[in-house]
Amino acid sequence: MTSQAYRSSGVNLDEMDTLKERIKAFASATHGPEVLNPEGGFAGLYRLNGFKQPVLVASTDGVGTKTKVAAQLGHYESIGQDLVTLNVNDILARGAKPLFFLDYVSFTTLDQQVMDTLLRGIVWGCREVGCALIGGETAQMPGPDGSDHME
Repeated sequence: MTSQAYRSSGVNLDEMDTLKERIKAFASATHGPEVLNPEGGFAGLYRLNGFKQPVLVASTDGVGTKTKVAAQLGHYESIGQDLVTLNVNDILARGAKPLFFLDYVSFTTLDQQVMDTLLRGIVWGCREVGCALIGGETAQMPGPDGSDHME
């Protein structure tokens, strides 16, 4: 898809590139020496040190309709914290240690202040449990009905 095609569909690639750089800056606050290739790519790399016969435990969960409540209240930081906590709880329930986290955020319209607040919550959640934010997906998906939402 060309830049013009993205633009005509409502996606601003320049804004998305700027957002990705901001996400990297936020995520770096959670990185230790185990995080390899922190500058990006399509997958995060994490070195396992100090484990004998490691078994990785993975989980994925979303915050669901809490995004609608957050939008009404204008309070997105708790959504980021909840996002990490929901996934970490599932990992802890299996007796495992949360090592890293991958996020997924989609929105119709980029609001940098909202994204920064959400990212602060995700970073706070990761630092609280000692896991690294090593990647994820960020997508701008303008809706056909013109409504504004975040997931």
